[in-house]
Amino acid sequence: MADEVVLLNTWASPFGIRVRIALDEKSVEYQYREENLQDKSPLLLQMNPIHKKIPVLIHKGKPICESLAIVQYIDETWKDDKAPPLLPSDPYQRAQARFWADYIDNKVFSSVGGILRSPKGEEQEKAKKEFIEGLKVLEEELGDKAYFGGDNFGFLDLSFVALYSWFYALETLVNFSLEAECPKLIEWAKRCIEKKETVAKSLPDSLKMYDYALQIRKRLGVD
Repeated sequence: MADEVVLLNTWASPFGIRVRIALDEKSVEYQYREENLQDKSPLLLQMNPIHKKIPVLIHKGKPICESLAIVQYIDETWKDDKAPPLLPSDPYQRAQARFWADYIDNKVFSSVGGILRSPKGEEQEKAKKEFIEGLKVLEEELGDKAYFGGDNFGFLDLSFVALYSWFYALETLVNFSLEAECPKLIEWAKRCIEKKETVAKSLPDSLKMYDYALQIRKRLGVD
């Protein structure tokens, strides 16, 4: 029990999906606990008293919070020759991967929130424009590489591919085509799903995610 690993999460969270992929990449056995964010469990409030949000990884009774920090913790804690490191070994490349993961959180994910929270009209169109611009920057960073780190799937790939299940919902809500706007990114995402079972089994169904997005907008009173 001392080494028990528990993940507190909710199924639709791309941040939690990151953690699930990382745990599976490292073949870590863990207990999954689904959280109701409208009625948070005493365990979640105890383990993340500052932000009171998911995901939270509990290892040896101690909590690790914030998805990127959790993924790095997993990478450093479970080292196995059969599971290559998620972060690059080179310090500069490792710093670059962290920089771009931070960009995804602060530029791309934030504009997703803008799309979901904004009523149809000028404000939502602004969020849509920011989202597409952010993706184009990432597509340029990807270039012609198979994965963001080169030939191998890694930290930055799992940081971003976790958002893939939201793509259909976002396209439908604001009427655009990601494949038309960023074809290389869509090819990359499909490659991740095809080549990595850890990704394919962690991503929720896109139609289910669209229904969830509609529920969010209804709850916020924007539709």
